[in-house]
Amino acid sequence: MSALEHPGLVFRSLDPFDGDEAQLKGWYEATRRGFHQSRGSDDGIKVWRDHIRTDSVTVLGAWMESSEFSSATMPVATFSSWTSPINVGGGASLPALLISDVTVSPTHRRQGLLRKLMTISLADAVAAGVPLAALTVSEGSIYGRFGFGTATHLRQIEVDVTSKFRYRPEVPADDGAVTLIEPADAWKTVAEIYATFQERTRGSVTRPQFYEPWLSSGYDFDSDSKGESKQRTALHLDASGTPDGYVVYKTADERNDSGLRMARVVDMVALTPAAYLRLWRFLADIDLVERVGWRRAPVQDPLYWALAEPFAVKSAELDDMLWMRVLDVPAALQARPWYAAGEVVLGVEDPLGHADGSWRVAVTDGVAEVTRTDAAPTVQLAADTLGALYLGGVDVRTLAAAGRITGTPEAVETWAAMADGGPLPYCITGF
Repeated sequence: MSALEHPGLVFRSLDPFDGDEAQLKGWYEATRRGFHQSRGSDDGIKVWRDHIRTDSVTVLGAWMESSEFSSATMPVATFSSWTSPINVGGGASLPALLISDVTVSPTHRRQGLLRKLMTISLADAVAAGVPLAALTVSEGSIYGRFGFGTATHLRQIEVDVTSKFRYRPEVPADDGAVTLIEPADAWKTVAEIYATFQERTRGSVTRPQFYEPWLSSGYDFDSDSKGESKQRTALHLDASGTPDGYVVYKTADERNDSGLRMARVVDMVALTPAAYLRLWRFLADIDLVERVGWRRAPVQDPLYWALAEPFAVKSAELDDMLWMRVLDVPAALQARPWYAAGEVVLGVEDPLGHADGSWRVAVTDGVAEVTRTDAAPTVQLAADTLGALYLGGVDVRTLAAAGRITGTPEAVETWAAMADGGPLPYCITGF
């Protein structure tokens, strides 16, 4: 790892199977320290080891050189990544480098450690032919300089499930049913429903292995202990008895800021609008619950429009979710859907060089041909703006109004007609 040399530090990549046990445990503890969590348990370490092995995770870290006052096992910086498919729209998926567990100790801030780890990881992904990178963030200002842009959003909602919760008369009656099932018994069906959702949903990410112990209630991530006793699972069955939706939720004597009794959605996936609305009806019918909260509702939510009293749905916050980074411009742009015939020369500014240059983008019959060119750009943007635009979560005109896309009005309108369209991307999988 000579590319990661740094005075006073030793960089290592740890083997998930045969790596030094003390250093692996120290790396895990460093991530928990970085995210202000308690020290880890044996149960938590086992769940983490299962994840890094199953998902073939690259585990990178920087350790201080040995001294009386430094830890031999706990690194001062951590960084993990693995490759997994993302649905880019139009029925296509592409492999993406998923980046996680990024921490730098406060003792080593502003020394370029994140830049070193990020730069080498992205370069390795390019060398391996991976066209995209993605991450979820806790601090948005950091990652734009590495070419990542906000590509999907979610809404935090709180729903009044008292007498205000009733559907408009136009909402058709559901001819299916809802059944309660223990989380461990539901897991196989939950995973199958999500896999279908993944195939259909632009912006959706294949789930890492740790979703199984989480959603099956085998491990409680909040308390870092074996077994989650508060979660429940309900399945929606269509008229033929086939599962086509689920909700994992908690009811545990929680109250909101107004003192009203709460239930919280942990995860919800529905393959049809009927299943989605029926699962909400189920949540509204839970006894001794006045409000239901969900942190990962879609931006365009049919629930609001289906209710006779739409103000029963309060949007607490609009959150970013998936941040995207284009590494291979032709492979990435040719895979996504396009919505009008046209041609532009796209100028991309990329300080890391991966997407930098001028690219002729010509669309015919919804398919783009993308080639490098020496022609002058007619539309210009930075790599982070290209990442934000890539999945269609924001339109060209909005980014142009923000000053992030430039060009002649005619060229920008051509680019907008080509790029904008289709369903909003929706990602509910954190990593």
